[in-house]
Amino acid sequence: MALDLSTTYMGLKLDSPIVVSACPLSEELGNIAQMEDAGAGAVVLFSLFEEQIRREQERLANIQMATTNVFAEGLDYFPNADEYSVGVEEYFNLIRQAKERVDIPIIASLNGITPEGWIDYARQIEQAGADGLEINVFYIAADLHQNGQTVESRYLDIVETVRATVSIPIAVKLNPYFSAMGHMARQLVLAGANGLVLFNRFYQPDFDISSLRVLHNLQYSESNEIRLPLLWISVLSGRVNCSLAATTGVQGSNEVIKYLLAGADVTMTASALYKHGISYIKTMNQQVKNWMREMQFKSVDAFKGVLNQENVADPEAFERANYIRILEGAKP
Repeated sequence: MALDLSTTYMGLKLDSPIVVSACPLSEELGNIAQMEDAGAGAVVLFSLFEEQIRREQERLANIQMATTNVFAEGLDYFPNADEYSVGVEEYFNLIRQAKERVDIPIIASLNGITPEGWIDYARQIEQAGADGLEINVFYIAADLHQNGQTVESRYLDIVETVRATVSIPIAVKLNPYFSAMGHMARQLVLAGANGLVLFNRFYQPDFDISSLRVLHNLQYSESNEIRLPLLWISVLSGRVNCSLAATTGVQGSNEVIKYLLAGADVTMTASALYKHGISYIKTMNQQVKNWMREMQFKSVDAFKGVLNQENVADPEAFERANYIRILEGAKP
């Protein structure tokens, strides 16, 4: 039985529902080629952070001011701040080179901090040839005077700004902290989002109790973290007019299958590739095929969304009634 792993994400045709999420692995063109060879459906490039770019520009300007006043030849050692790429041109060049090297879609990732930054960099990303753009709004509302409506407006304004700037499809990488996730999802689609990525995994600090320091250590996601995005993909599937991507806890084929059953169009992973290598994509694709053969599904479309809230016989399983059952079942 011929098995079809193809899917559609934001109008882009993918040969596999397994997509490489934004991570430093995509900084190397050779890695991107390996991802295609291993069977990735698409690659989301590492994020371009406007904040980091501006910090580098300021640092360069400070170096110039400190050195050019000391000796006349100082200008020969440092380029003009306006001409210094600080990684921006390298990012756009990587998009161009990747589009020449591979056939799978290349999706850029952008984290801006100003309206000008979102507009300028989004436009240049499109001009470089990216097939799509993932808006990575890495924003924690830590201001105690800021209400929920203000936070939501920030996201919606960004989407509207980028949508008015580019014609390529755009996805929004969301955090799970909105008080009314369903409503926010609908508003983002109305603002111009073609896809929603659930969820952005904020890297939260830890404490060293011996040195009394704040630690910024990276921890890979684990498979047990899929439950929250699994819930919301199940709820949103078939009810919002956009693509859905799952990007938390994808450690193997089991998580891929579960997310697709919930209604995701694609699943995104990086942690699994750090743990097992880029070639692990091929293993996951094959294991999904093995499961499809066992369950007699000929294509991803044949089982995508069959366990979303609209399609299950017990839709309350996603809501409070199920919470009560779980507590009852936990009694000794």
